[in-house]
Amino acid sequence: MRPIALAIHGGAGTLLKGAMTSEKEKNYKDALAFALDEGYAVLDANGTAVEAVEVAVKALEDSPLFNAGKGSVFTAEGTHEMDAAIMEGNTLNAGAVSLITGIKNPVSLARGVMEKSDHVFLAGDGAMRFAKDHGFTLEDAAYFHDDLRYKQWLAIKDSDNFQLDHSDKKDSKFGTVGAVALDYDGNIAAATSTGGMTNKKWGRVGDSPMIGAGNYANNKTCAVSCTGSGEFFIRGVVAYDVSCLIEYKGMSLQDAADEVIQKRIVAIGGDGGLIAIDVHGNIAMPFNTEGMYRAKKSSLGTTEISIYKE
Repeated sequence: MRPIALAIHGGAGTLLKGAMTSEKEKNYKDALAFALDEGYAVLDANGTAVEAVEVAVKALEDSPLFNAGKGSVFTAEGTHEMDAAIMEGNTLNAGAVSLITGIKNPVSLARGVMEKSDHVFLAGDGAMRFAKDHGFTLEDAAYFHDDLRYKQWLAIKDSDNFQLDHSDKKDSKFGTVGAVALDYDGNIAAATSTGGMTNKKWGRVGDSPMIGAGNYANNKTCAVSCTGSGEFFIRGVVAYDVSCLIEYKGMSLQDAADEVIQKRIVAIGGDGGLIAIDVHGNIAMPFNTEGMYRAKKSSLGTTEISIYKE
């Protein structure tokens, strides 16, 4: 029987061991474990990789601990602007949304774009019209309100400053969630979702919803979901770069992922990490920051839930 496997992430950044309370660390690990189990159960029940990554990312979006969905940070206008993407590796079908508001699970809207439209990427008002036309329920602003996120915003409100997540720089992390999966049919998929930057202006969009930059899947190579300094990940076309190193240079999944995260993105000033999977069930989760919320589970027998550098 072919293997099945799933990996998820909840963001990377300056996550120092000892700087987080034991209770908070447990909460993060419990949330990661729940999302991992939810997504893996889909695979184990012979579900598709696309279904699995959507379910796993929805679980992370529903947690206020992560900067996506319910936990999304505040923009300069005091609102929430969310981005998401999903892609499956068999046909290279993909869907992405950006600058959306009120959508409980942006990853599901991205999948809707992939499966129910002739397009790949919808943004802003158009994406919202698509959501309403296809019956997506809108949550009011209170659903997305979190006291911690609100305090982060108040600390830099009316300034030109922005933060990738926490207002305390020594505790900052890149607020993104994602999942990659391999199903019993040998297909892979990737999904990524984010609430963006605290106090962001001008409709800024990072790498998360951009196919090839923050999210990519191709059965010939790998599926990738990124988390990092978005502007640099866009310039480096990071997710597709990992795929290219496998396809054109014959690198292994781990070597390709390490080359991009530990060398190429660092060379242009970027930091962060990614999760990746191939059709053989290999998983790579490199990062060049102090930590990355991450977890993986495979029918080959490997299970891991981690935050810090090992």
